[in-house]
Amino acid sequence: MPISRATYLRSSALFLLVGLIALVAIIGTSFFLAQRSEAISDNLTNWRVARSATVSLRNALQQIETSQRGFLLTDDPQYLQPYEENVARISALYGDLVAAVEPLFGAEVNTGRFESTINAKLAEMAQTITLARTGRRDEAIALVQTDRGRELMDEVQAFFTRTIEGADQQSALGLARQASNFKALRLVNLIGGVVIVLVAGGSLWTGVLYTREILAARGEVEALNVGLEARIRERTQDLIRANEEVQRFAYIVTHDLRAPLVNIMGFTSELDTTMKSIQTYMVTDPDKLSEHDAQEARIAASEDLPEAIGFIRSSTKKMDGLINAILKISREGRRPLKPQPIDVKATLEATLASVYHQITDGGGEATIDVNVPRIVSDRMSLEQIVGNLLDNAVKYSAPDRPLRLEIKAKRVPGNRFQLSVEDNGRGIAAQDHERVFDLFRRAGKQDKAGEGIGLAHVRTLTRSLGGDISVSSQFGKGSTFTVELPLDLRTVVRSEA
Repeated sequence: MPISRATYLRSSALFLLVGLIALVAIIGTSFFLAQRSEAISDNLTNWRVARSATVSLRNALQQIETSQRGFLLTDDPQYLQPYEENVARISALYGDLVAAVEPLFGAEVNTGRFESTINAKLAEMAQTITLARTGRRDEAIALVQTDRGRELMDEVQAFFTRTIEGADQQSALGLARQASNFKALRLVNLIGGVVIVLVAGGSLWTGVLYTREILAARGEVEALNVGLEARIRERTQDLIRANEEVQRFAYIVTHDLRAPLVNIMGFTSELDTTMKSIQTYMVTDPDKLSEHDAQEARIAASEDLPEAIGFIRSSTKKMDGLINAILKISREGRRPLKPQPIDVKATLEATLASVYHQITDGGGEATIDVNVPRIVSDRMSLEQIVGNLLDNAVKYSAPDRPLRLEIKAKRVPGNRFQLSVEDNGRGIAAQDHERVFDLFRRAGKQDKAGEGIGLAHVRTLTRSLGGDISVSSQFGKGSTFTVELPLDLRTVVRSEA
């Protein structure tokens, strides 16, 4: 389908709008998903910080407890080094824990209770270490065996477990959300990318088609420009030929109309002379009328007058026929052409069918060979052209042999086709090949009725369709009339316009 400039602009604007909408949607969705991903990432970080702070505090307490028990069992002061190092860090680690946990858990955790439990546990361990350092190791062990320290440590461990499990659950949930967010982001980018590729591809394809049409139009213009001079020469020759035909037509019409007119004038003069004899007879006194005058009057009334009137009537009838023939050709030349699709073979078969019985009655035969696609032309003109050529072939068939008629149509260069009608009839003498296309001119033996307008009419119709007709013939052997026409009459109409 051809793309007009308006269609191309509308398509480009539509593709641009769709691409812009897709781009805005991709950017907006990507920005939203990026913001959500950032929020999820921040949340994951907070939970991981809370878990890390919890684990750090738990590890410190466990090291303190291990160091206390090792000192109580061995009474070796070296075991107290981890204790002393981690006790100094407890306050800072606890602060980090509270800062990380409270915004996340809120009222779910009682940091005050947790702090007092830790302090109680640290106090219990500090008391046992002091007792052991002062030599009251049995009392220190007895204090440990009361399970007060274990109960405090179990309570602290429960806090740690709840915090770590909560952080792990939230981290897993955050990772799942992050994965879903990344999946959505990939999907949006994929869909958006496909839309943009389709829009870009559609826009590119439309541009390619439009550019191709522009290049084709430019090539056609260049080709037309290249052949312009040749076409101008061809048109000039056509005009010269048309002018010569007009002059020849004017001469023929003048000559053929002048002949009956001269006859009319001559016999009118004779009629005037005859009327004088009759008038003399009518106005002269019968007693003074001579036998000679009476005899002339009788001859004029019975012979001369009817003869003159007959010749005048015959001449006027001939002039009327000539004028009607001229009017017929003139009307055909002015008739508006109606280009329409035509099946050449079907048209030829239908036209041949109208004269086929005349061919077969004399033992003749006719064949059709068509290698032409459907054409666009004026159906009435084409039917009249073929009909006249077939009528002439039948009319002027040779009396000593059956008629053989061949109708052929083939495509020729220049977006044109050639139609030929070949017969084995009387043929036309070489000097009459051009004469037969003149108005009122006939060649050969004049034993058939006709006015000499058939082939002139065919040439007029052929040229009105943008073509021409020619004949090749050998007297006594047959004739071939060749008509060359454009495949599409509309190109001729546009060119003339």
